[in-house]
Amino acid sequence: MVKKPGGTSRAPGRAAQGAVDPASLGRFRQIAMVAGIIRRTNPAALPVVIGSGAGVIALAVLAGLLTGTAPFVIPVGVLAGVLAAVILFGRYAKSAQYAAIAGQPGAAVAIVQSMRGRWTVTPAVAGNRNLDVVHRVVGRPGVILIGEGSPAGLASLLAAEKKRIARIAYGVPITELQVGDGPGQVPIRQLERKLMTLPRALKPAAVSDLNGRLKALPTALQPPRGPVPRPGRMPRPPRPKVR
Repeated sequence: MVKKPGGTSRAPGRAAQGAVDPASLGRFRQIAMVAGIIRRTNPAALPVVIGSGAGVIALAVLAGLLTGTAPFVIPVGVLAGVLAAVILFGRYAKSAQYAAIAGQPGAAVAIVQSMRGRWTVTPAVAGNRNLDVVHRVVGRPGVILIGEGSPAGLASLLAAEKKRIARIAYGVPITELQVGDGPGQVPIRQLERKLMTLPRALKPAAVSDLNGRLKALPTALQPPRGPVPRPGRMPRPPRPKVR
């Protein structure tokens, strides 16, 4: 169980009102909240969703009236129109999610943790003082090292982490990825597709065994450079003068 940092006990009511948990809302309120996020990210998205669903339904009604099969075609058209609107709504919602977390530290971890399948994510297994971070993901494709930060700093971090893992992961494929919009990097919106298209090289039993071996591997985070601050000391009181 994760403990949350506690705040002041002056106005617990205001704190509870300020933090809104989406899971506590109803289904329609959740949809309305997501629709608001989509509208702020892409104002043309919701008209496209509504227009696509309405267009499919209109075509079905027209086809049913012209062919005399309205009792059969119209219900199917209504279901197809709703399904088309739901699919488009989900895609725009995912695009809005990517746009909201793009450029933020830990965005790659959030994407992988929300993916389908059995993926073991270990955040920040390596890093430096410039906030270049490497995350480790274990799944059927093997070990995937995902770097977030500047390409210059990530190159050495990824190479060192790959060498460290290769000592205990014998014959396991190790893939290096850098998240970003630069040359040779994977945009955050394409990270899930990239991971899902990697070839499956390990069986579930081998993945479990690999996770057990990697748990004993210590993290390689570099401590901040510079002198170590000494703990403060209380000043000694002045000695009384003896007369």
